[in-house]
Amino acid sequence: MLAQKINNLLSDNEYVNVTVSGVFLPSDDDWVAMISPSDSDVKSCPLKKSRYVQTGDLSKLPLLCHYPVKSGTISFHVINIRTDIEFVFFSGGFETPCILTRSGPMKFSNPNQPLHGHISSIDSTATSMRLTWVSGSEETQLVQYGDGETLTSKAKTFSQDDMCTSVLPSPAKDFGWHDPGYIHSAVMTGLRPSTSYSYRYGSDSVGWSDKVQFRTPPAGGSDELKFLAFGDMGKAPLDPSVEHYIQPGSLSVIKAVTDEVKSGNVDSIFHIGDISYATGFLVEWDFFLHLISPMASQVSYMTAIGNHERDYIGSGSVYITPDSGGECGVPYETYFPMPTPAKDKPWYSIEQGSIHFTVISTENDWTENSEQYEWMTKDMGSVDRSKTPWLIFTGHRPMYSSSTNRLFDLDDRFSKAVEPLLLQHKVDLALFGHVHNYERTCSVYQSNCLAMPTKDRNGVDTYDHSNYSAPVQAVIGMAGFSLTKFSKPGSWSLTRISDFGYLRGHATKEDINLEFVNANTRQVQDSFRITKRQNR
Repeated sequence: MLAQKINNLLSDNEYVNVTVSGVFLPSDDDWVAMISPSDSDVKSCPLKKSRYVQTGDLSKLPLLCHYPVKSGTISFHVINIRTDIEFVFFSGGFETPCILTRSGPMKFSNPNQPLHGHISSIDSTATSMRLTWVSGSEETQLVQYGDGETLTSKAKTFSQDDMCTSVLPSPAKDFGWHDPGYIHSAVMTGLRPSTSYSYRYGSDSVGWSDKVQFRTPPAGGSDELKFLAFGDMGKAPLDPSVEHYIQPGSLSVIKAVTDEVKSGNVDSIFHIGDISYATGFLVEWDFFLHLISPMASQVSYMTAIGNHERDYIGSGSVYITPDSGGECGVPYETYFPMPTPAKDKPWYSIEQGSIHFTVISTENDWTENSEQYEWMTKDMGSVDRSKTPWLIFTGHRPMYSSSTNRLFDLDDRFSKAVEPLLLQHKVDLALFGHVHNYERTCSVYQSNCLAMPTKDRNGVDTYDHSNYSAPVQAVIGMAGFSLTKFSKPGSWSLTRISDFGYLRGHATKEDINLEFVNANTRQVQDSFRITKRQNR
């Protein structure tokens, strides 16, 4: 078997053609895999469906120790994952694989190269932005930004000992482990809101990133915000390979959102849970970060934690499932440091423009008198509505859904505990993911419509919050994962769409205009408006 690459040195992002020849008795059970590190003992990997299903993936794919499997093609998309790779030719199918030949190790030209930079807000002033990136080197690196400012990074990593396990081996701690390298972070200060700057990161010894243009969001209390929001994105391969947990709609949504960011009409992005779907196959975080870098490097990319980042047996999560594959929130919090109170307390609030965003974790304790419940009460109760008239509440698991899986997707205990807080503090809009479709409600409380929208002169559903009744709720988990069908809708359900896309929002002091955008057609399939104008 020949992997066509001069000197076997790989760049940070390329396609490698693999040629298999001289097979005496070819079979449908022959397949090719890319493994990393190259000395992985693939013979000892647990090819047992039960260990694959534990992460939630029901597809009929092989379970290898490391990254992706390949079937029926000769072109592999390869990114710099720091450790060397090798291509292996198997016979015997996925259940009884037998190694026929190996390509030999292939190394990356610079395994320490700084990659996958993405930015996030650290507070509501928009005068500081956090930049986070990945490198194979722990040594201190630099950020150069603005008019010659320079600052140094702090590096973190995590180990197999930080991952969770149970009676069964977990992917993260056992057969899905891959060295994450070092995650560097630095805070750019002295910025102005709603202003464009450039940055690059790295050092002379490990290499530099390309120069990136970014824009700070508007400060909290300013007049306007343009944002995009979605949940449940994940990733998919850029070649025809198959791998653990492919999210088929992710590529079209990433492309559409990236195009919006490049147009200059986006201030901020909110990704509300189920981020990469690595679920313990840790190198998939690298592939996810590679995909989102064009958009997440240019505007504030804010996240909330989901079940596929946090949940695992015996880990303290609300839901006792293996959905994180043993990650237990550790990779998520390392790759996406948000302005949270402390480790494993993944809730926070941020103000941008005329909106106060309250971001919670549906996977950590939210019951009455819990730490998070008390924080929610205090945070929403302290919002200055003259400064930020809009209050948007976001979390991963929804309170309402008409999906066919709603018995598994909804938790009445969550609604019973938290929904009264939304009404008490006059939340305008609640955004959730977890269910893989788009659904919008009336002004709803305890499954009853307390008010209905009216049509404006353009035929757009308009909710009058100058005469507040209850929050509007929307499920926006349609950014990548296989779509969920609808069953008979509740009386509170006004719009249901099962297409891949994202939510586009434009808020002023008096109105929020929101649109569901189909990522494939770029067409607006639903629009609604929440207003506080006295004269509409």
